[in-house]
Amino acid sequence: MALSIASLNSGSNGNCYYIGNDEEAIFIDAGLSCAETEIRMNRLGLKMERIKGIFISHEHSDHVLGLSALVQKYKIPVYINPGTLREVRGKRLRAFVQLIESHQPVTVGRLQITPFPKKHDARDPHSFIVRCLQTTVGIFTDIGQPCDQLIHYFSQCHAAFLEANYDEEMLMNGKYPWFLKNRIRGGNGHLSNLQALELFKTHRAAFLSHLLLAHLSRENNKPELVQSLFESQAANTRVVVASRYQESLVYAVSGEPDLLQTIPVGALAVPVRKKENTKKVLEQLRLF
Repeated sequence: MALSIASLNSGSNGNCYYIGNDEEAIFIDAGLSCAETEIRMNRLGLKMERIKGIFISHEHSDHVLGLSALVQKYKIPVYINPGTLREVRGKRLRAFVQLIESHQPVTVGRLQITPFPKKHDARDPHSFIVRCLQTTVGIFTDIGQPCDQLIHYFSQCHAAFLEANYDEEMLMNGKYPWFLKNRIRGGNGHLSNLQALELFKTHRAAFLSHLLLAHLSRENNKPELVQSLFESQAANTRVVVASRYQESLVYAVSGEPDLLQTIPVGALAVPVRKKENTKKVLEQLRLF
């Protein structure tokens, strides 16, 4: 079964990632306001009513800003670990909370979501992989270092959101104070371009069709730099830089190639089942 994936926003100003099939979907993090989340979902042709869960990676504001409003309006379950919940402190969330544990898969419809710990300066931060039958998507951002668990799960992915936060030279020569530079690069902060690239080159699967580079620093990175760096090593993987200012396209990902015969790799993830849909998909393909 194909999965549709999109970044609604990616960066220190807000993070929210969409993963779903043709019946249900989830958000990883909710760092945009409720109104902005609705606007971007609408522009992508995605329905809020399809969202059946919000999984929270950690408590920083760029990952939870819109959580309370989204949950109150749409009555969406929030999947969160106990340590992170204590930091979020959202009394209005309690009725919707589903507690999760490391390495224990959670089933949402036909989606299976597995949380696992990561290195980051938060209470109990986690990354996630999402599976639907033979298709696996990873969401790996806010990571201080590529630990063995990250390598293990990344190597299973048909698509991944992977942090490439900073260029080392730009960070070291930039205007940030030294304590902040050391926090970013100190093993519990963020992945550099070169750390992410090494993970990509060394541990990607041959079937990794899409890589969305995520959580780029505004001050210490450049989208064109990251795009060039990864495309030089991309082979058959489509590389996309997820923007901190707007949503990405929706991409179709599948571990079963026959399901995507009607839509080339990288195209908008709209199943072509009716004649009236064909024109819409072809119009979107002209964007590439």
